[in-house]
Amino acid sequence: MSDLRRRALAGGKTVSRKARSKPESGLSSGNHTPNGSPGNSRAGSRANSRPGSRYASEDEYASESENDDIMTISTNSVSGEDDPGNTWAERLQDRVAELQDRKRSSVQGREATLGAYNHLLKHHFAQRQLDKSVAELMPILLRGIRNGSSDEERLRTLQAFTLTVLTCSPETIFEQALPILKAACQDADAENVKVEAIYALCIAVSYGGGSSTAAEETLDFFLEIIESDGQSVGAPDSGAVVTAALQAWAFVASHMEDLTVQSEAAIEAFIEQLDSSDPDVQTSAGVNIALLFEAAREYEEETGESFDMQYNQHRIMTRMAEIVRDSSKSVSKKGRRHLRSNFSSIVTSLERGKGPGYSTAGRAGPNPHTGGPRTDEQGEFREFGYRERIRIYNQFLLINTWSLHSRAELLKTLLGGGFGIHYLENPIVKDILGSADVEYIPNAKSRK
Repeated sequence: MSDLRRRALAGGKTVSRKARSKPESGLSSGNHTPNGSPGNSRAGSRANSRPGSRYASEDEYASESENDDIMTISTNSVSGEDDPGNTWAERLQDRVAELQDRKRSSVQGREATLGAYNHLLKHHFAQRQLDKSVAELMPILLRGIRNGSSDEERLRTLQAFTLTVLTCSPETIFEQALPILKAACQDADAENVKVEAIYALCIAVSYGGGSSTAAEETLDFFLEIIESDGQSVGAPDSGAVVTAALQAWAFVASHMEDLTVQSEAAIEAFIEQLDSSDPDVQTSAGVNIALLFEAAREYEEETGESFDMQYNQHRIMTRMAEIVRDSSKSVSKKGRRHLRSNFSSIVTSLERGKGPGYSTAGRAGPNPHTGGPRTDEQGEFREFGYRERIRIYNQFLLINTWSLHSRAELLKTLLGGGFGIHYLENPIVKDILGSADVEYIPNAKSRK
């Protein structure tokens, strides 16, 4: 269709200094052209950010990235109120036009434009604004991933690709993207580029038109990274790359109806990674083990057939207890606390056949005769139950399965401070978390 190739609006307005300072403007205060140097904040890698898993607590949607927090605060997540003549949709169209005009741009200009484009897509649901340009934009992003002139350009282009797929879900992009994303995993020099390529691949196969066979092959690709400690993609002993592969494996696996074929090799690899020296790798491996046992329980409940995991749950739990104890000698206090919290949730899950964040603490039920609490002899003890929740404005999402946990954690990593907006407005994100129970908060403000 001809309108798919229509160029986006070219900005010709006078831009105020305040507007230029916004991250989504693509302009720095010292350079008024789109191809100028990037702003003061660079879109750094998510590779070194710890996977957020605050069990037994409320996780209010927020960015895990300090840089993203700063960008969000500077624009109040929905910037444009102080510049009504230049809406976020118009700024997005300007950025799309700049991406389409690669020949007249510099490396620094493209980096700045991509950073602004990514910020806008994180903090606004822009499917309608991108519908007419996405067919032309996706090949441009794939070329940028393959031929980017700097690590930063490739990094931001990968992020732009992932956010665009999450926004528009182009159903035919996976086959075209697969060899390019795999190559980025393997040939990139920078660790953070490999991490973003892994995330992009997992989103592309799930929401870019990948088949069930493609999903199985992608799981095998991620598993090879895990089994080789990153060696298969040229990142030997990289905790960040292995952690990303573990998270991506869990996300894709959470969309599979049957994991019986993948389970045997996968659980062996995950158990081996429990001995990693990186707490993030250990935590992600533990989560994936819990995910597999959850899949086994569901399979047996639905089919009545046995799902033989070949591994004794008690031995796995004993090993986790040993890791927590021994970590005091080699892991920082913060890392040790993180590991202990996550492993405690995983062990409870394996012991009780529950999901993440299940609390066995509780209180006695009321005594119907006195109105006070029952004594132990008088009756039931009510456990607190699932405590892992995500607050989004006036509602809580209850995360009570490892499948949901894996999906939510990856989305929070990819969307940062825009997670809540996408949950409320983006049908793709809503579908990803569709199985979550929702609790509404009385008297809390909803998003207008």
